[in-house]
Amino acid sequence: MRSILANVAPPSRSRPVHTYSIVARDPSTGEMGVAVQSHWFSVGTVVTWGEAGVGVVATQAFSNPSFGPKGLQLMRDGDGAEKALRSLLKQDQGRDLRQVALLDGKGGVAAHTGKRCIPCAGHLVAADSSVQANMMLNEQVWPEMAKRFHLWKGSLAERLLAALEAGEEAGGDIRGKQSAALLVVRGQSTGRPWEDRTVDLRVDDSREPLEELKRLLKVHRAYQHMNMGDEAMERDDMPLAMKHYSTAEKLFPRNLEMRFWHAVTLANNGRLEEALPLFQKVFAHDPDWRELSVRLARIGMLKVDEVGLKRITRG
Repeated sequence: MRSILANVAPPSRSRPVHTYSIVARDPSTGEMGVAVQSHWFSVGTVVTWGEAGVGVVATQAFSNPSFGPKGLQLMRDGDGAEKALRSLLKQDQGRDLRQVALLDGKGGVAAHTGKRCIPCAGHLVAADSSVQANMMLNEQVWPEMAKRFHLWKGSLAERLLAALEAGEEAGGDIRGKQSAALLVVRGQSTGRPWEDRTVDLRVDDSREPLEELKRLLKVHRAYQHMNMGDEAMERDDMPLAMKHYSTAEKLFPRNLEMRFWHAVTLANNGRLEEALPLFQKVFAHDPDWRELSVRLARIGMLKVDEVGLKRITRG
């Protein structure tokens, strides 16, 4: 493989990532996403690229990772997905070994499967989406991905995961599975990059990467509810805060961190009696959280008096 690659592109630009992926957009929210699974370590560091208000890219097969940042730059400068893809391929001597898909912020989609990609390989472009795969067990993988994506209900992230599961059920990568990634960005940039990636999850090495990715998405949703609960607390909207906290704990019931900060927030808002049972459940599992309570009170992050602190930490 290295001798082939040497004839088409500098080695630093190429890395074999035989895999299957999807790029897609939710027209109702404007969100754009890319998801991938492969029998390759840390596939998300190579294949998945995205920027709010600009687009998403999946670059795979004998991957040219530069297609990610270059494709985003072209779309940022005003090129649609089709024009950006033509520009990328025109400059790449290894285009026959590449597989790449781009989706722009207006829903334009373009994909390429090089004629020397390892069979079974192909792609399928539809409205607001493209599925692509190479080195698959059979030719049903990418059509089944597309079918599942367009039939599935839920958020864009959930639909992207459903598409990957359909690909695996249809046969998946002929070599098996190792890693997966999921990236979702806003349809419009807020100017705050740390907020514009609404989902950014990777499983770098696992026997069941999709199951682990599903678990991580669930944890991610739980923490989102915790954050929304905190925001509701700041607005003194206790019913809404409690709703978000309860949802978070149902999604991730064994997480001591969520239960602890829920208790802290209640105590800080004068609801110590409701907080005490939560504190005690946390301390029963790990007494070190009791010491953390003392330290928080010392710096004013747990707003209780000495009597209140003793009630929290007793036992």
